[in-house]
Amino acid sequence: MNKNYYQRWTREGVVDSAALSKVDELAVKVQSILQKSDIQNAISAVHKVGASSFSVQEALIGEMEMLGFESEKKGLFADFDVSGIRPDYFRNMEGGGILFEVERGKTIANNMDLLDVWKTHICQEAKHLFLLVPIIRTTQKGGEQKTFNSVEKRIGAFFAPNVPSIDVASVHLFGY
Repeated sequence: MNKNYYQRWTREGVVDSAALSKVDELAVKVQSILQKSDIQNAISAVHKVGASSFSVQEALIGEMEMLGFESEKKGLFADFDVSGIRPDYFRNMEGGGILFEVERGKTIANNMDLLDVWKTHICQEAKHLFLLVPIIRTTQKGGEQKTFNSVEKRIGAFFAPNVPSIDVASVHLFGY
């Protein structure tokens, strides 16, 4: 993973919070994990047309658990009339936990990145989103989609000046 494929946004007013500092420290650890050659090789092996995001998750699960994340934690959206919604990973933290979502093929076409922001917005236990997306995705027809760049523009719009605030303190976008 190239370090240029990381972006961070924070909601105005939480920039100096102690919770955000801890989230930022975890983001640095995630970046380090994504730099490991064994992790890069494992992700590269499954980052193919038709593969699922779950296959990318499997490459990371051990590392995420060592950072305190739980895989597919249930009950985070029990207050809402939505079925089957849960995060890929969740880490509880004082001041608001972190949803960690891993996307692969449907990131842009099915607006999965926007769904992940929405899930973080409505989750009472989470205030932060870690989102891992492909830098480039090869399409069924052999073309290339610059997924990271598209997601970066879309999520950045939520944090643009004069845009009404969402209940998400920070988003950390990682590319693979």
